[in-house]
Amino acid sequence: MQMRPAELAAIRAGDVDVAFRRWERPRVRVGTRMRTAVGLIEVTSVDRVAVSSLSSADARRAGAASLAALRQGLDRLHPERPVYRIGLRYAGVDPRHALRESVPDAAEIDAIVAALDRLDRASPIGPWTRATLLLIDELPATRAPDLAQRLGRDTPSFKQDVRKLKERGLTESLDIGYRLSPRGAAVLDHEGHPRPARARSVPEPGIPLPHIGAAATRALTARGVVRLEQVAGLSEGEVQALHGVGPYALRHLRAAMDAAGLTFRDDPGASPQTGVTTETS
Repeated sequence: MQMRPAELAAIRAGDVDVAFRRWERPRVRVGTRMRTAVGLIEVTSVDRVAVSSLSSADARRAGAASLAALRQGLDRLHPERPVYRIGLRYAGVDPRHALRESVPDAAEIDAIVAALDRLDRASPIGPWTRATLLLIDELPATRAPDLAQRLGRDTPSFKQDVRKLKERGLTESLDIGYRLSPRGAAVLDHEGHPRPARARSVPEPGIPLPHIGAAATRALTARGVVRLEQVAGLSEGEVQALHGVGPYALRHLRAAMDAAGLTFRDDPGASPQTGVTTETS
């Protein structure tokens, strides 16, 4: 079930708790938990409904501008299909987030290594797990097609395999490309794979940028901005003027900065040097 970033953010905030889709048959079941960019989204109900029965309350719960807008959206594609109302709720953070930050002990590493060996043996292209981990370690935040080309692979199957590594907490998806997690690094180090320091990107200290979309991420990283603390050194107007930074990116940047006690440089109450929120008595 595909959902737009704005829809996901609204579900997490509790502002949206239903979605409407035209399907030949239900594609999700009650109790299904979907991993998304904002965390786990759980399906609480799935009901077939008539378009004529929809109300303004349904539109508000779905985040639509109006009942007319909701109906128009449903009629835009496949109007011959039945309509389903899907109840949704935010079910917490993705457990893979905590997993990838946990450094495994010896027993866990043995289990991970055995799992990677099984993936290699089952693959029609031969062993791929270590080469993929090493390439992501060498080239973090690099487009998946570019990484796939380096390995002589097609992009769809490469991305599918990277998801298998992500499920085990070994990699993390970025708005552009991936990076190796501490868990993944521990596995490579344990096996003695060469990871020269000069070949790896040393993370900048501070809070990473939130997921704001590939275009906005490229715009900020091209300016050397890769951490929230660096965003706080810019005015909101400067960020907004960057090509690729739109309302969605600004909203998520502001939310992440609020959570970290940071503001844009020109916000009232911000320190001129740091963008850190200051208290006034």
